[in-house]
Amino acid sequence: MPEKLSVDQVNELDREAFVKRFGALYEHSPWVAERAWKRRPFEGFEALHKAFEDELYAAPRDMWLDIIRAHPDLAGEDALAGKLTEESAREQSSAGLDRLSPKEFEALAKVNREYREKFGIPFVVYVREHTRESILQNAKRRLGNTREQEIQTALGEISKIARYRLQEIVEWEGDHKNDRN
Repeated sequence: MPEKLSVDQVNELDREAFVKRFGALYEHSPWVAERAWKRRPFEGFEALHKAFEDELYAAPRDMWLDIIRAHPDLAGEDALAGKLTEESAREQSSAGLDRLSPKEFEALAKVNREYREKFGIPFVVYVREHTRESILQNAKRRLGNTREQEIQTALGEISKIARYRLQEIVEWEGDHKNDRN
């Protein structure tokens, strides 16, 4: 992992360097970074994160669906084939999704299928807040939602994922505290 940048260093990046550094915050969607770059200079980490989040939510609905669909199924085909992004592989591994029992794998595959069939998008969750068991329970509970609720929920989860990824590459106010997320 490269050394973390300060917000001052982020502000000095040209557009190409900014997109290269932050394009992976949102799965296969560097357009968010391209748009956030225009909001420089950033006053601090929170302003930087807000710029990314604002650009995500300001995008048209079809782009929301594209960004949600860019996410892989949890412990799905891409994971089995080793085709996850480095970030997704690390995140899924942090929740033990690369070490599922056959029974757990089958249960997650089933709920992933049901979710996709009902909503037309993959089940997206910020796995670092969950255990394998709570991921499965969360997916089952969310199957009771409407499609619109799930689009909004998925965007919220994507925002959490992006924030965590941003904390990995930019110094933030919480870096010097013991209660780091």
